[in-house]
Amino acid sequence: MTTALEELAVRLREFAAARDWEQFHTPKNLAMALAGETGELLAELQWLTPEESARVMRDPEAARRVRSELADIATYLVRLADVLGVDLLDAAHAKLDESEQRYDADTYRGSARKAPPLS
Repeated sequence: MTTALEELAVRLREFAAARDWEQFHTPKNLAMALAGETGELLAELQWLTPEESARVMRDPEAARRVRSELADIATYLVRLADVLGVDLLDAAHAKLDESEQRYDADTYRGSARKAPPLS
């Protein structure tokens, strides 16, 4: 069974291949593009209050821009993971497993403090 992320990775791979862009899709370039797109998302939220940022999707034009930036981030992230041979879902689950060990719910409920590294 193919996941939606795998289907997107294949579509992005085919998109790049059809344009002979694999030569530009190095891990470094994709990571830089991902960082740039993340900056563009940040710019959409930068001067909003916390309350305004929570309501940003209520404004149709702002919502369109935010969705577009999120899509750019997602596509670069999926493409980078594909180029590096990383299964994003497996990596995310492994990271969550680690975080569950580092941040037990009783100790860290309502706290933003950092946990010590796992030994």
